[in-house]
Amino acid sequence: MNRRELFLSTGIVAGASVAANQLLAPVKALAAQVKPIRIKDIETFNIEIPASATEIEAGVMSRIAVTRVATESGVRGYSFGGAGGGGGAPGRRGAAAGFQKIHDTLVGADLFAIGQHLKRGLLDWGGIEEAMWDAIGKVAGQPVYRLLGGSKTTVPAYITAVWRGNMDQSQVPIKDQAVYARRLKDAGFNAFKMRIFRPNFMDDVESCAGILAACGPGFKVMVDRTAHIPGTVWNYATGLAAARALQEVGVYWLEEPFARDDFEGPARLAREVDILITGGEGFRGLDAFRECLVHDTYDILQPDLRNAGGLVTTCKIAAMCEAFHKPCIGHGSFGLGVAGRIQAHAAWGAPLEELALATPPLLPQEQWAPASKILNSKELYTFRNGEIEVPQGPGLGLDLNEEAIGHYKV
Repeated sequence: MNRRELFLSTGIVAGASVAANQLLAPVKALAAQVKPIRIKDIETFNIEIPASATEIEAGVMSRIAVTRVATESGVRGYSFGGAGGGGGAPGRRGAAAGFQKIHDTLVGADLFAIGQHLKRGLLDWGGIEEAMWDAIGKVAGQPVYRLLGGSKTTVPAYITAVWRGNMDQSQVPIKDQAVYARRLKDAGFNAFKMRIFRPNFMDDVESCAGILAACGPGFKVMVDRTAHIPGTVWNYATGLAAARALQEVGVYWLEEPFARDDFEGPARLAREVDILITGGEGFRGLDAFRECLVHDTYDILQPDLRNAGGLVTTCKIAAMCEAFHKPCIGHGSFGLGVAGRIQAHAAWGAPLEELALATPPLLPQEQWAPASKILNSKELYTFRNGEIEVPQGPGLGLDLNEEAIGHYKV
């Protein structure tokens, strides 16, 4: 290139640069006007909604843990079920110290900088991240699932039930489990999950067979060993025998049959049976899910929004699953706590939504009824044809009455 060509090309580049600056000027001016929305305060507390002793004994949920994030703009975001991964308000000394640390880290920080905050400790406080997303959605005037790129407006729901009394459920007559499952079926739900902790797993297999017979074709039954509970973890031979028996009667999936740090056992079991083997609710962050995908540990991965670290992290896990062609079905919650999960699950298009934990003989709507007292709307969620509708209001989509929250605050 001679000097003349160089001169001309430089002029063209300079001219293009001037044109680009002129075109981008309105965008830059707009960006200059956008100021960070800073977090003013974070608090966690309980509300207690009046309920009779009979209702409470039956399992009606009247005490609700609340996390609230206030911003300098006046917008407030809420989540329900506790500030951290384990649920509950930070009442113990260690938890209180941890809450104070994350509180001091986030107050004064940009509400929208969630990726940065996750690296500063927010990963351990899924409930706070959930409340931050509620505030972000309210600022944007959009439900969170849309901000995360989702478009799914309904999700098929399944109910997880735990009967009161002994953890192994041995006090529950097998026929009563079929009666409750049929009640769910008649209420419009098409899938049901229960724990199988009875000393002889064949008793649980018998119960599953009875449920499937009572509810008829098209009704799914899933079972869960909840493998972190001491004394419930099967050895491999027992797990294989149970899986084959459950498969024989038509159970849809077997959840967490072995210890949570066992990545090889479930993979081996999944290769030997046709029943789906699932798990993952206890993992935090991305590393354990990566190990599950690399080892082909589970047929379906089930991250829990709170345990995993929040909405952003669970969406990352779902994306990892998609890369391995592995279904991702988030672990569920109950009552107001469903709101954040369904926004995240709708964002990645989860094929099922877990509603947990129902206390028989109550239906979920009956158990969560007190929560309606802090809503402006009559219904907490809308169910149609076995599916739950994703709330379309801004943030987590809950039409909250903040005056009522203050009234019932403990």
